[in-house]
Amino acid sequence: MVPIISLWLLILLSSVATFVISSIIHMVLGYHKNDFLAFPNETQVMDDLRKHNLPEGNYSFPRASSMKDMKSPEFNEKMKQGPVGMLTIIKSGSPDMSKELTLWFIYSIIIGIFSAYIAGHALTPGAHYLAVFRFAGATAFVGYSLALLQNSIWYKRGWAATFKSMFDGLIYALFTGGIFGWLWPAM
Repeated sequence: MVPIISLWLLILLSSVATFVISSIIHMVLGYHKNDFLAFPNETQVMDDLRKHNLPEGNYSFPRASSMKDMKSPEFNEKMKQGPVGMLTIIKSGSPDMSKELTLWFIYSIIIGIFSAYIAGHALTPGAHYLAVFRFAGATAFVGYSLALLQNSIWYKRGWAATFKSMFDGLIYALFTGGIFGWLWPAM
């Protein structure tokens, strides 16, 4: 067993690597640029929504207030007529990603902590690089990727966007596993 406190540098370095790699993926490579579609008449849709002064939140439409209402003829008619969708409203104003980037880094640290915890309990000091890589990398992959599937299953996010994000998670996991294997404590 390797105490998690002795793996703090690995946790931090893998988090920094993930942060840098994710920045390159999103700002340079650009393969996520089509993950969201634009409304055909964006200005009109935005004008219509603005009239309602919607607070930040997740909305679904049509929305039944109970399971019983979901079976009502009125609700089923709304579902047939459409549109049917989900919409997230965020705060208006100039984009400032500092909060999201900070949370993303904290999230990467949390995944690093779990990778360290699992690898640290499964392996001993001086463990072979590939063994460390497997435990830390697989744990990181689970953290970065597998939960994304439910966005396509339940919230109808496009499968292509989900698989691209899972591919990103694989890249982060490979780097996490590599850093852990490289810097794993010796005997």
